[in-house]
Amino acid sequence: MKLASLNQGRDGELIVVSRDLTRAVKVPQIAATLQAALDDWDIKRPLLESVYQRLNDGLIDEAFVFDQTDCHSPLPRAFHWADGSAYVNHVELVRKARGAEMPESFWHDPLMYQGGADSFIPPHSPIQLADEAWGIDLEAELAVITDDVPMGATAAEAGEHIRLLLLVNDVSLRNLIPGELAKGFGFYQSKPSSSFSPVAVTPDELGEAWKDGKVHRPLVSHINGALFGQPNAGVDMTFNFPTLVAHAAKTRPLGAGTIIGSGTVSNYDRSAGSSCLAEKRMLEIVEQGEAITPFLKFGDRVRIEMFDAAGQSIFGAIDQAVERYEH
Repeated sequence: MKLASLNQGRDGELIVVSRDLTRAVKVPQIAATLQAALDDWDIKRPLLESVYQRLNDGLIDEAFVFDQTDCHSPLPRAFHWADGSAYVNHVELVRKARGAEMPESFWHDPLMYQGGADSFIPPHSPIQLADEAWGIDLEAELAVITDDVPMGATAAEAGEHIRLLLLVNDVSLRNLIPGELAKGFGFYQSKPSSSFSPVAVTPDELGEAWKDGKVHRPLVSHINGALFGQPNAGVDMTFNFPTLVAHAAKTRPLGAGTIIGSGTVSNYDRSAGSSCLAEKRMLEIVEQGEAITPFLKFGDRVRIEMFDAAGQSIFGAIDQAVERYEH
């Protein structure tokens, strides 16, 4: 099943989207918002799936043409958004570039931070920031949305609470990060609002690509129309999504609508490219002694998308220009 939220009001208006992303239908009789559907998922899911099946079969007269630019992030705001760093080879590379050893614990204890969830950016709206000098970067990732997860859930138990998957652009301000981390209290200003793909999908939509709690498809990023990276999200993922969800739930329950991100998708095979500029710059430092690739500038455009084996877009695209924010 594929779900999206029209950019209406603070929490969007829930719609069911056809498998090929061409048609959609509103479902106010079932749930006004995606959060409302997640709050009562066991009851709402079969009702939404019935609509989805009829929509794909061309049996809904009220269906309309689906336009990704009309969408907000599937959850325009969320009660809880936490981002992991599941691709430890990416962390290892970043630390190597600055001459730092990586603690052995990073291989069995996930890194995770809690981000701001009150104002996500619509997937086709600009990334507005005040200063290029902050080091504006994309981070192409995947994420899951859960229903209610009990505190202390094991990875196997946590996996049963994964309801939807989606793409993420976890915008990062690289030149603000060192100063913040040096304070020993984590990210805040260096992690502005994130964006999510127009469409969220249930795991079964991924077919064989959803295996072992990972999505085994390339995550494709373009900058200004040029291919930037297409690493496979199922390769070199040290911690799968059930493990990340369990990590987040170790000391607290997670409410329905919690979003847990994978962190920057990264492969040891560097021929697949990168999912963030910081990684590309770190590779340049390791290989050439200095970073050559600049961070994003005002006017640059980022596109993040994933395709199935037949070349069909799964989640729609995050497609955003970087713009100067004016007070």
